[in-house]
Amino acid sequence: MTELDQRDSRQSLDTEAARRLATTTKTAPQMREISSRWLLRALPWVQTAAGTYRVNRRLTYRLGGGQVGFISAGAEYQVFPPSLTELPFLQGFADGPLLARLAGLFEQREYTRGETIVREGSPVADLLLIAHGKADKLQSGPYGTSVVRETLADGDHTGNDLPGPENRWTYTLRAGTACTVLVLPRAAFRAVMEFSPAFRAQVESHLRRRARPQNKYGEAAIELAAGHRGEPVLPGTFVDYELSPREYELSVAQTILRVHSRVSDLYNQPMNQLDQQLRLTVEALRERQEHELITNRDFGLLHNVDPRQRVSTRGGPPTPDDLDELLSRRKKTRYYLAHPRAIAAFGRQCTARGVYPDTVQLDGSRLTAWRGVPILPCDKIPISRQGTSSIFAFRTGEEDSGVIGLHQTGIPDEYQPGLSVRLSGIDEKGIMSYLVSAYYSAAVLVPDALGLLENAEVMGS
Repeated sequence: MTELDQRDSRQSLDTEAARRLATTTKTAPQMREISSRWLLRALPWVQTAAGTYRVNRRLTYRLGGGQVGFISAGAEYQVFPPSLTELPFLQGFADGPLLARLAGLFEQREYTRGETIVREGSPVADLLLIAHGKADKLQSGPYGTSVVRETLADGDHTGNDLPGPENRWTYTLRAGTACTVLVLPRAAFRAVMEFSPAFRAQVESHLRRRARPQNKYGEAAIELAAGHRGEPVLPGTFVDYELSPREYELSVAQTILRVHSRVSDLYNQPMNQLDQQLRLTVEALRERQEHELITNRDFGLLHNVDPRQRVSTRGGPPTPDDLDELLSRRKKTRYYLAHPRAIAAFGRQCTARGVYPDTVQLDGSRLTAWRGVPILPCDKIPISRQGTSSIFAFRTGEEDSGVIGLHQTGIPDEYQPGLSVRLSGIDEKGIMSYLVSAYYSAAVLVPDALGLLENAEVMGS
């Protein structure tokens, strides 16, 4: 039957023809990039009027404690010499050739899972660096059992002790997985001290710093007297401050949005074209802002966790024990922050143990929680090629010396708080350009405000 015959046989108007006289119901433009952006919602945002925020702290004796870097060639590891300054007794040491010589003195040793690396009570004969794998610090408990104090992973080291017969290990170090350990023998350490007066002076300076009166957080002690009777001479004291406090400058994320004047003039029904272009551009900028708050090497949370607040999982996937360890290292923990896959991996571990996490209501959403602390999802936290990720725990606010966001409101042509949209011109082709800028940063007010669980397996756990 021909098309003409079909048209003659109909008794009413065809829908295809009818649609030419009808309008359509449209959605606003959609994009997959938009996420919940819980970090931006969780941080209290502090007005930074001068564009710079200074964090004044009580004087702290910094004794190193960061992670040492390695260069690998197959199964062979070498210490990256500049990273040796993360060792407590080498912090601030700038003699490059001597660091290179010291790095060359480390010996590589291999340990199988369960093998003892050092034993509690034995003399500290070597300086140990974990090049690859995990090792558990075990300490004798009061009932004859061994208690896991901490887990060391890639880049960690013994930290507090110098090789010497007067020092003894206060814990047993046992390989939790197959471990590659780089060892600096005591004889080699002493040989470098005898060879280099500068190195010897550096070690002696470290010992003097460690001997200064300080509290358990490493802050300069405030001398007090309590529980005395009579009229003893009271100690005099003062609170010393850091002479070079850290300053955070507001960072910026920017783009130039271009819209043709013809489009803006003619095609604004039922939705304003400029408004929709701006809306999606601002959404992308806010996504980039959250990404920078996590990963930026200057102010991002991943790179501003104090070494003493970094812990590694005891096994592979994140377990209730791991989150408890993270929670116990700070007061008033307000939130966890984790990749959705890390949250799923934690949930699987809870299910395997027959444990049920809490749930909490937050801003109209129901979230998984642990010990009453919400676990906020954030897909900006990276997952490594090995399928591992990290989980944050932090408190917030200036009043609690927590983590805060920084921005400046009241800026020219402000579109949203801390974000401006400024017309920057119309070119000879009639294309309008808008400069869209978001200003932001983040600050960790004291080191224990932010903690990180590292090396959490999130794939196939």
